[in-house]
Amino acid sequence: MSSDVVFCWSTGPSAGDTTLRRRIEPWEFKDSFDPHQLRKETRLLSEVWWGKSSRPWRESRQNATHHVEMNFIEKFTSERHLRPHVCCSITWFLSWSPCWECAKAIREFVSQHPKVRLVIYVARLYWHLDEQNRQGLRALVAGGVHVQIMSDSDYGYCWRNFVNYPPGQEAAWPRFLPVWTALYALELSCILLSLPPCLRISRRRQNQLTFFQVILKNCHYRAIPPLVLSAAGMMHPSVAWCWAE
Repeated sequence: MSSDVVFCWSTGPSAGDTTLRRRIEPWEFKDSFDPHQLRKETRLLSEVWWGKSSRPWRESRQNATHHVEMNFIEKFTSERHLRPHVCCSITWFLSWSPCWECAKAIREFVSQHPKVRLVIYVARLYWHLDEQNRQGLRALVAGGVHVQIMSDSDYGYCWRNFVNYPPGQEAAWPRFLPVWTALYALELSCILLSLPPCLRISRRRQNQLTFFQVILKNCHYRAIPPLVLSAAGMMHPSVAWCWAE
């Protein structure tokens, strides 16, 4: 059995919000979704819309002994009655992208429920050099699942709708350096275009620094969209770029 911690709610912070205690705290949001911190745990913020409903179902999960993606699918299919003629739109905000095993389970879930539309936003790429994980993400997209790196506006949306932010702090979500999301977006493009990896991430335990190194080849410049290259500051060929935080 899973020991995931689950919180559920359907409204935002307000004086009459009876679900306020079920939101995650600001520090939890920052620790989980900071793109340059390599946290072990995965957090899932999910939002489900049924048909023409005016109010979504929202919840937060964090993995313990079971991957949050697997747990969501198992709980959703066992506790929710999926009506075959009613459209269901699901949005996930994940602190890590799905591993290949979770990607396979997600793909099977979506194929078995054609009225379900799933969009996944991720803060970081999970073991992105592993070829099975890369193939898993490509298969997800080929199966109709939209996968994208979280942007600043996505962080703001999560802050307003999933976080127990202090009064008057609706616009105070953490602003992470754009370079981190741009580098992950660059590598996601490599994955989806079946290109060799261009991003290397390493951690020095002595000073707790995380190093991001990018090495682009001609094949990357030929295939990756210019907007993605430009956002990462990679429009012109170079041997290597390295960032540390």
